Amino acid sequence: MQETSAPATAGKAANMPDLVPLDLAAAPLVNRHLAAHPPEVSELTFTNLYAWRQGRPVWFMELAETLVFLIRAPENGADQLLLFGPPVGPLPLATVMAQLGETVVGGVRQSAASIAGLDHNLFTIAADRANSDYIYRVSDLATLAGRNYSAKRNQIKHCLRDYACVFEPITAANLDECRELLNRWCDLRHCELDRGLSGEWQALQKTMGNFLEFKLLGGLVRVDGAVEAFAIGERLNRDTAVCHFEKSLPTIMGLGQLINQWFAAHCLGGFTYINREQDLGIPGLRQAKESYHPCHLVEKFTALRTS
Repeated sequence: MQETSAPATAGKAANMPDLVPLDLAAAPLVNRHLAAHPPEVSELTFTNLYAWRQGRPVWFMELAETLVFLIRAPENGADQLLLFGPPVGPLPLATVMAQLGETVVGGVRQSAASIAGLDHNLFTIAADRANSDYIYRVSDLATLAGRNYSAKRNQIKHCLRDYACVFEPITAANLDECRELLNRWCDLRHCELDRGLSGEWQALQKTMGNFLEFKLLGGLVRVDGAVEAFAIGERLNRDTAVCHFEKSLPTIMGLGQLINQWFAAHCLGGFTYINREQDLGIPGLRQAKESYHPCHLVEKFTALRTS
């Protein structure tokens, strides 16, 4: 069940506003702030914050026209909080932390820009490589041109040779088929035995349940008439889209490479870059993301109070 009660804030600053749990009613406010101050890190979309709140409850507050998101600090006690992502608005991170008081023990998923003004005598700052975002040129993923992508092209060639594959945008008419594929995918991966995969299943269910309302971008691949792959993303900032989820039936070789290419080619023509999120420190996932030759990473950091 979604947690809605805010952590106790006995040690908060006197002027600290009340915490508000993130729910669907918060979407207009959150999206208004994000439109005015476009984010760089993949966590800061309403879709991401809302979809993953089952396992990671999120609260928010406004400080001087700046929106901040907070989560519990699991290693520091139930009544302590962490800022989740950079502040969205004009206030710098150092000012936000000073105003919030000692109940907020630090911040996670912070960008290089957000930590730049922190006093290193007051905060211990560490790079968070596992959560750094991979950024690719849309044109690279859409065309797979050049020697770097010859293996990807060959995998796709074999897939198209062996199967009748057709691309479709995700619409209200085929969303249920995407859900059905997700369930089949989870059956193959035994999601019920893996906390991470179970959480992803829940997040995807939330995302697909609000696909139209959130105005998301999505594409799928039919193989011999059945939906066997899909990808879902949205605008992150002016020139960058973010891909939140990508699933393909693992028994069809080359299908993962195909949905990756076709999503970029058919859904992301208005963007220069695509943020394909982090590798979570998983070796196989890191290798897969690096094999697509990102143009750069969005580095993230953790900043914790020293006392």
